[in-house]
Amino acid sequence: MKRVGILISGRGSNMVALLKAMERGEVPARCALVLSNVPGAPGLASAAERGVPTAVVDHKLSATREEHDAKVIARLREAGAEIVCLAGYMRLLSPLFVRAFPDRILNIHPALLPAFPGLHVQRKAIEHGARFSGCTVHIVDEECDHGPILLQAVVPVMPGDTEESLSARILRYEHRTYPAALRLMCEEKVVIEERRARLLLSCEEYTQLVSALMDRGD
Repeated sequence: MKRVGILISGRGSNMVALLKAMERGEVPARCALVLSNVPGAPGLASAAERGVPTAVVDHKLSATREEHDAKVIARLREAGAEIVCLAGYMRLLSPLFVRAFPDRILNIHPALLPAFPGLHVQRKAIEHGARFSGCTVHIVDEECDHGPILLQAVVPVMPGDTEESLSARILRYEHRTYPAALRLMCEEKVVIEERRARLLLSCEEYTQLVSALMDRGD
């Protein structure tokens, strides 16, 4: 069973989705540590209520990004984390961090990468007249919202959508897609080949996975 470290900066709704999936046995892993760069982040209390170890490494107490990341790396290694999940962690990782966990850092982004990296992506999708948006789970590399894509879920942009309404609809899919991607990583069914992530699944297994991520009306 893999040991996972989860990094948050706020309420951590995707963190809770990951923890629930682990508790249900859907993901063969346990959370070794939930760490935030923000003292008092609401997600820390949510993790503690579930009996998960928590820590704070305040980025304001470090002079450089690398200095802060070195402290976070040390805490993750101390906890025995093998895979790192970013769940609303509002920090760009330094090359030092990425190289400490090569091809073992996951992030979820609320858009269909490579379209609309960065912030305010739902607003951008609406402003550009996109018919579909969604979310992407990818491997983190040294560029922002750039690494190999593991899974994506497609969400229609509805007439009259606002940034808030589209964000809320996409979030439902994030809570399904992130645990599914982490499960693939924990079961070692992901092979990174340059810019692509190859999934070691049969056509039947892949079809079942896609079907599970589709809207069930809940």
